[in-house]
Amino acid sequence: MSQHFVLIHGAWDGGWCWDGVIRELENAGHTAVAPTLPGNNPDDDFASVTFGDYLDAIAAVLEQQQEPVILVGHSSAGFLLQAVAPKAAKKIAHLVFHNAFILPNSASQLDMLLPEVAKILIDAAMASPHKSVPVLEDVVRNALMKDDSTEVQNALLSRLVAQPFVLFNTKVKTNDFFALNIPQTVLFCKDDRSLPPGTYLKMAQSLGTYELIECPGGHETLFIDPKIIADALTKITTNPTFHAIA
Repeated sequence: MSQHFVLIHGAWDGGWCWDGVIRELENAGHTAVAPTLPGNNPDDDFASVTFGDYLDAIAAVLEQQQEPVILVGHSSAGFLLQAVAPKAAKKIAHLVFHNAFILPNSASQLDMLLPEVAKILIDAAMASPHKSVPVLEDVVRNALMKDDSTEVQNALLSRLVAQPFVLFNTKVKTNDFFALNIPQTVLFCKDDRSLPPGTYLKMAQSLGTYELIECPGGHETLFIDPKIIADALTKITTNPTFHAIA
């Protein structure tokens, strides 16, 4: 059965990071769109972006869809899904959290990071005239892509843009999300070293009942080996528990 996906990128990325996944999904008979969020286009005014702008942009994309979609969020987009789902629940058939931050009520992404890592982001934003966190090469090479070749790291680094700090420091209201009854899947690349071992799955425990799909790869597998991610997403559409998850 053909499915339609809306794919939401994380920090420093753009919709382009999903290009390979979209090609693989289309090869498998599905369709997908991947918007670039406000502040993540190279020419955007980083200083003017608000957290509400992210939610409005995702909600607008969902509103354009004719049928409920499978909404996928990678990394920082996890809590964007949490924030937008109550506003657009009728347009969402299934939620997928891909190596994603899942927040308790009134927490920010900074609250979920090691203090020394949070300080790096805060100091970088405070030093920026645009209230944004520039691409931190050391973080990309040694945390997000530690096991990847320099060539592949360079390919991703050449596309990344500064990230408005508001994505990291906004306290997100998630109580309404936890009251929803939308099927959920956690798609976890188990070689991810961007957070201490077990952190992503520990955050996912707050979802209650969900389908877990594990696959090889690190934090940026969607860019490096998109077929792995597309194949995992396709399993969601064919798994017999897809419609049975409460």
